[in-house]
Amino acid sequence: MSVRDQVFDVLRRTGMTTIFSNPGSTEISLLAGLPDDLAFVLALHEGSVVGMATGYALASRRPALALLHTTAGLGSAVGAIATARVNRAPLVIVVGQQDRRHLTLEPFLSGRLVGLAGEYPVWVGQPACAQEVPGMVARACHEAVTGRGPALVIVPMDDWRQPAGDVVAAPRVVIRAEAAPDVTELAELLTNAERPALVVGSGADSPEAWQALVALAERLRCPVWQEAFGARAGFPQDHPQWAGVIPHFRSGLRAALSGHDVVLAVGTPAFRQNLYEPGPLVEPGTTVAVAGDLPDDVHRSAADLALLGSPALICARLAELVPARGGDLRPRPQEPGPYVFDELAARLAPETILVEECPSARPELNRMVLARQPLGYVSAAMGGLGFGLPAAIGLRMAGDRPVVAVVGDGSAMYGIQALWSAAHYRVGCLFVVLSNGRYAVMDQLAEGRGKPPWPAFPEVSVAALARAQGCPAVRVESREQLAALLDDVIPGLAERAEPLVLDIKEDT
Repeated sequence: MSVRDQVFDVLRRTGMTTIFSNPGSTEISLLAGLPDDLAFVLALHEGSVVGMATGYALASRRPALALLHTTAGLGSAVGAIATARVNRAPLVIVVGQQDRRHLTLEPFLSGRLVGLAGEYPVWVGQPACAQEVPGMVARACHEAVTGRGPALVIVPMDDWRQPAGDVVAAPRVVIRAEAAPDVTELAELLTNAERPALVVGSGADSPEAWQALVALAERLRCPVWQEAFGARAGFPQDHPQWAGVIPHFRSGLRAALSGHDVVLAVGTPAFRQNLYEPGPLVEPGTTVAVAGDLPDDVHRSAADLALLGSPALICARLAELVPARGGDLRPRPQEPGPYVFDELAARLAPETILVEECPSARPELNRMVLARQPLGYVSAAMGGLGFGLPAAIGLRMAGDRPVVAVVGDGSAMYGIQALWSAAHYRVGCLFVVLSNGRYAVMDQLAEGRGKPPWPAFPEVSVAALARAQGCPAVRVESREQLAALLDDVIPGLAERAEPLVLDIKEDT
């Protein structure tokens, strides 16, 4: 398929099968050879194009499609776009752009289009690559309906004939759930599933959502995965049905979800990844649904069905409607791992807030030190370093729960100044620093690609830097020393008024 073919499928699915336009050269690659089931309506001025589409949308009570020609077309249509906004008409406006391959030279007919219509569009999308166009057109349709106004997508003329991608990053159907969410279709999907699975994320990290998800998972008797690179946990990780963190690459996703005919993602997009791999996200025959209250997450999900609303309300309603299944609940066997995490897991109270910023050790930490209450796990979902130390201090200052931050020494160097604040304001966090004197995750990513140019930094002493800022710190050289320190600190951590850094020599 081409990008053009995929977009035509999106237009059919959303009912936007009539194209209002006054086209130019940047639209020919889309329009030439238009399929017979798509109607084309010519207008002789762009104001008429948008005006006709506005009337069509108001009368049909569904989004209408307008196609405009680069700068001249969009510029001439701004007044009509403003009218569509005030009239609350859901329009999808596709604006042609010059060929992407020489846009950097600002060729004839190229346009600076993003801000040309001012604040009148309810949303503007500019795809980073051709394969993003189909999902962005679908997203524009949802934004036009949600925002009740015109949504723009800017498409370079050569994008239409490019090969389609493996995934269209947009749900096929979106149900907007309000205070009383209509979950009938999703409940039927789960009821008829032979092997359902859940994937939960940060958007489900609340007491109400945890309670609803536990009830739903136990009725379905299905595994519950945690989203990759999540900022917070969305499910009690000591529950027998918790399956671990979902892989962050496509082949791993397909393997983990293989055999499941329905997968419901709650409070997370479907699905967040890191390293790119070609191929579909899930095996053919697997239906993906998503439920969440963050429009960006919902709209960029490659899903068959999406519910936009409160995860807690949606899952509570599903738990009422889905019949209970039989089957045993078997907890995952615990495998050995780094002694630091083993010692922490044995001592941390359920109410502890664990702050994570140790990229190379994250999989082992997620597997061994489990979140057992809402807000039990906090991480930097964006991927930039320097979050862990200051975030832990803020979390401790805002409440009375014990806070433990587990960070790498490389990560600590991006936020090391925060230790002065912890000491000055007497914030009783426990900072566990895994010191290997290098960027281990970078070394792992570079493995097999030649010798990396960055050096190690074994000279850095996090303990010395902490003490230089008035923060108590201990260099830990053995498991026995760590166990003794934790036995001393952990029992009174919730009441502790003095921070402590454990700078642990990492050799596991």
